Amino acid sequence: MSLTVRVALPSDLPHLLALYPHLNADDGIPQLAVAEQRFTQMQAYPGSAIFIGLINGAIVVSCTLIVIPNLTRGGQPYALIENVVTHADFRGRGYGKQILRATVEAAWRADCYKVMLMTGSKRPSTLAFYASAGFEQNKTGFQVRRIPVREEKTA
Repeated sequence: MSLTVRVALPSDLPHLLALYPHLNADDGIPQLAVAEQRFTQMQAYPGSAIFIGLINGAIVVSCTLIVIPNLTRGGQPYALIENVVTHADFRGRGYGKQILRATVEAAWRADCYKVMLMTGSKRPSTLAFYASAGFEQNKTGFQVRRIPVREEKTA
């Protein structure tokens, strides 16, 4: 099956919210009105978008790109990828790599000098997935959290 990748539209939000439990079933899903507000806020950052991959019109994979203005690197922005999620029934088919490739290409078009992503997963398969998608594990990440870290489930 061929994956169609495009930028999400406000009308995609209900289906996108239905995909997110495939990232973590225990996460709360915002009300549609809240999601619409956050979606609008995200669009205030030029180049930022939620990318979706569709099979037969259904959203099966997604990731978020945030382009962040910057005053170093000659003023070039940088990008952050978050919420990479593939529907459980569609994993292992290369769709995650396709959406990441399209997202990184969009970051380059937005003149970003780098694209970063973080994962809380320690699973070798997850780390290998990101490496095979072209990401290098070469920085040390730190965070301060307001909500607890997700418990990683083994599957």
